[in-house]
Amino acid sequence: MWGFALILSALALSGCTLRPLYAGGGQGAVAQTLGTVTVAPIAGRAGWLVRTALEDRLGQREGESPRYRLEIELDDDITGFGIRRDSSVTRERRTLRARYRLVDAAVGTVLLDATAGSDAGIDVVGSEYATVAAEQTALERLAKEVADQIVSRVAVYAARSEAAR
Repeated sequence: MWGFALILSALALSGCTLRPLYAGGGQGAVAQTLGTVTVAPIAGRAGWLVRTALEDRLGQREGESPRYRLEIELDDDITGFGIRRDSSVTRERRTLRARYRLVDAAVGTVLLDATAGSDAGIDVVGSEYATVAAEQTALERLAKEVADQIVSRVAVYAARSEAAR
């Protein structure tokens, strides 16, 4: 009984059109496309962190002129909640949201317009230095998470564009 079900499921999966996103590794179509994306400057510390994380993940190839440009607008917000009786905050939420556009560098056409974001909880402690350090650490982590989301979405776009050719 189980053998028959196993064979049936194997046959069903053989007709599946799922393919690895990064098929071909660094020489694959998606990796090659990601290597032709440049990231426009983004204002502020959060912008610098996101841009650096994106550049690390995209792996722009030396000597190649960019085919695409990522334009990003960030919204970085810290909200206090968990109020004590003396009106001091005990917990904060840091939220980093990005609106990004993938633009064809040659003609200026927007190919992808989407958002990415993440948030982190921060404990507010008696030491102001420790709280500021926690806020900065949260921003660094959020910048990486947002960059991962953006790269994943651009990779999916690249794979679909390649499949449509």
